[in-house]
Amino acid sequence: MNNSIYNQLLSKEAKLAVVGLGYVGLPIALEFARKIKVVGFDINADRVALMQKGIDPSNELESNDFLGCDITFTTSLDDLKDVNFFVVAVPTPIDDANLPNLKPLLSASQTVGKVLKKGDYVVFESTVYPGCTEEDCIPVLEEISGLKFKDDFKVGYSPERINPGDKEHTLQNVVKVVSGCCEVSLDEIAKTYELVVSAGVHRAASIKVAEAAKIIENTQRDVNIALINELSIIFNKLKINTFDVLEAAGTKWNFLKFSPGLVGGHCIGVDPYYLTHKAQQAGYHSKVITSGRYVNDSMGFYIGKQTVKKIIAQGKHIQDAKVLVMGATFKEDVSDIRNSKVIDVVNELKSFQVHVDVIDPHASSEEMIHEYGIGLVTQTGNDYDAIIVAVNHKEFISKNEDDFKQLLKDQKGVFVDVKGIFKNQFKDLEYWSL
Repeated sequence: MNNSIYNQLLSKEAKLAVVGLGYVGLPIALEFARKIKVVGFDINADRVALMQKGIDPSNELESNDFLGCDITFTTSLDDLKDVNFFVVAVPTPIDDANLPNLKPLLSASQTVGKVLKKGDYVVFESTVYPGCTEEDCIPVLEEISGLKFKDDFKVGYSPERINPGDKEHTLQNVVKVVSGCCEVSLDEIAKTYELVVSAGVHRAASIKVAEAAKIIENTQRDVNIALINELSIIFNKLKINTFDVLEAAGTKWNFLKFSPGLVGGHCIGVDPYYLTHKAQQAGYHSKVITSGRYVNDSMGFYIGKQTVKKIIAQGKHIQDAKVLVMGATFKEDVSDIRNSKVIDVVNELKSFQVHVDVIDPHASSEEMIHEYGIGLVTQTGNDYDAIIVAVNHKEFISKNEDDFKQLLKDQKGVFVDVKGIFKNQFKDLEYWSL
C-alpha cells in the first residue's frame, strides 16, 4: 500500500471522516464524497436520520447535493474504526459569561482518540484561539489513543470559511487556509483539500498562524461593524440618516463599506471572545476588540429602546402597545436561530411590558421556544403600534408601505427598518432605521 495518505484516499484504500455535520461539516463531507470514500459522523441521531434520506437539517443544501456521493452517515463509533483521515468540524460556542466553551471540541477529540491508529491524520476546522489545537486537542488525542503526536499520528488545522445562506462564496471557490504539524503533513493535507477546493489552498506557516488568521478575519469585521454601529447612535442624536452618510462617504475609493446592524451568529459575534480570552491569559487586556464587542452586543437593546421611545412619542401607553418583530434568525434567508441578536430586541421590548409577536418564515417555533422561551406566531394581527423588520428575509423585502400599513392599528404607527432597506420609500409611517 502506498504510504502517502493522499494517494490512499484517492485510490479509496483509505477513508476520510467528517466529525460534526452542521452547516460547516456537511458540505465538506459531501464534496469529499464526490472524490473519495467518506464517513459522516454526528452524535445527533435525528440529524443523521435526515441526512440518510438526503435532507440537510440546516436547510442549506438541496437533495440533489447528496447524489453521486460515496458517503455513509452514522452515529456509531464502529464506523470510524477503519478511517485514516479525520476532519473535525464541530461548533465552538461561548458560554453565558462570553468565555470559550470547548466542550464540543474536546468531546470530538475524545471520539477521534478512541479510534485513532498509527499513521492517521486529524485536521481541525473549528474556529479556536491560537494554540488551542496543540495545547487543548492534541493532549486529549494522545491520552485517549495512547499514541504519540507526530511519531504515530499527524495533526493539521484548516479553518472553515463557510458562509451560511451564501451561494456565491462556497467551499469550492474560496481559498482554503491549511496547516500541518510538519512539512510532510502540510503537503498531504494541502493536496487532500485541493481535491475539493478549486480556488486552491494557502499553506500557512504553522498551525498557530492558521488559527490566528481565522480568528482575526471575524474580529476585523466585528470591530468595523462596531464603529459603524457607534456612528449610527451618534448620527441618531444628531438627526442624520446613517445610510445617507455611508452612501456619501462610500464614494471615496478607499472607504470601507460596512453597515450598522445586529451582529449575531456563530462567527462574528463569538470569535473575538476567543481571541480576547487568549490575550488575557497571555497578560494583555484587549481594549479595541472588547469595546467593539460591547457596542455590538448592546445594539439589540438600543433598537428596542428607540422603538419604545417612538411609540410613546405618538401618545400611546407603552403597556398597551403591540409590536410585530419580523425575523428571528441570525441573518437573512437562513433558518439558523442560534446566537440571534433579535432576541435582545424582543427582551428589551418585553421589559417595558410591550406585547411582542415574532414571525419568521425560515425559523422553527419549537427551536425558538427551546432556545429562547419565545415562540413564533403564524398569523399576524392588524392592530400593531410598531413593526420592526429585524432580518431582511426575501419574503419581507418584497413588501411595500401599504402592505405594512395593513398590519398597523388604524394603518398608522412606527416602522423600524434595522438595515435601512426601505429608505426613502415610505411617505405615511413614522420611519426609523439605524
